[in-house]
Amino acid sequence: MPCAWANRTTSPGVDHDSGPAGGTSQALEALGEEGTALARRIVDETAKKAADLTERTGTAPCLATVLVGEDPASVTYVRMKQNRCRKAGITSRHVPLPADTTTEQLVGTLRDLSTDPGVHGILLQHPIGPHIDERAAFESIAPEKDVDGVTFASFATMSFGLPGFVSCTPGGIVRLLDEYGVDPAGRRAVVVGRSAILGKPAGMLLLARDATVTCCHSRTADLSAAVREADIVVAAVGRPRLIRGQDIKPGAVVIDAGYNAGNVGDVDFDSAVERASLITPVPGGVGPMTIATLLEQTVDAAARQLGM
Repeated sequence: MPCAWANRTTSPGVDHDSGPAGGTSQALEALGEEGTALARRIVDETAKKAADLTERTGTAPCLATVLVGEDPASVTYVRMKQNRCRKAGITSRHVPLPADTTTEQLVGTLRDLSTDPGVHGILLQHPIGPHIDERAAFESIAPEKDVDGVTFASFATMSFGLPGFVSCTPGGIVRLLDEYGVDPAGRRAVVVGRSAILGKPAGMLLLARDATVTCCHSRTADLSAAVREADIVVAAVGRPRLIRGQDIKPGAVVIDAGYNAGNVGDVDFDSAVERASLITPVPGGVGPMTIATLLEQTVDAAARQLGM
């Protein structure tokens, strides 16, 4: 299996003893761990919590997945999440909707699920089609069931460090950094991408860890220059191999949250690995953490709703 972090060859200017971006040498010693190791541990712990909750309340945690249309990639993702739910002792309720579903129809479905006491978490698989008002759909999910962290309420709690749910991919990224001893405090972090469910929340979570955060996007002048200043790079823009090795500061930590056709990330891995101290591969880096975070938050949501 691929590593959660891939090592780099010796590069001039990289301090191999001090660890990534000023972190500890322990992070470098952990490079051989499998990419799914941390995610598997989280899922195993989540399964124990789900079993305990089910035994104590007689109710199993339930995640509802809503899919508009039959996009092959989305169908695959939903099926994968359903399989992971079963393994974790979480009931999965799938709600397929036709591709021509209107905003009003989708909002109605999500509101019905939000008021259904048998559903504890809701995942709206995206993208959902350009004819649908995505934000209106997200906001029809009750905050207490927003286990994917896509609503205004979830963004606010993330930003202010209050109890709530994080966006799953950014939350998984922060957990990876913690696992490998990468402390963002005092470091320059560059997030490439400003989507409401990835780039922006990733920036806020890094800011909460006392990083100095720059968010770049399609209008950023001289993107390469901005990236070269970063101790931590989060690529989340959806453009294959946009970030090249020559853009990476020697010794930087690189998180590739992009996924493009052909199993290609937003970072040119082969060239970036020569300069980065730690780098996540695609696939096998961020993806497993996204699903693990989703399952963990579903069980947490169920426990709150069941008064436990």
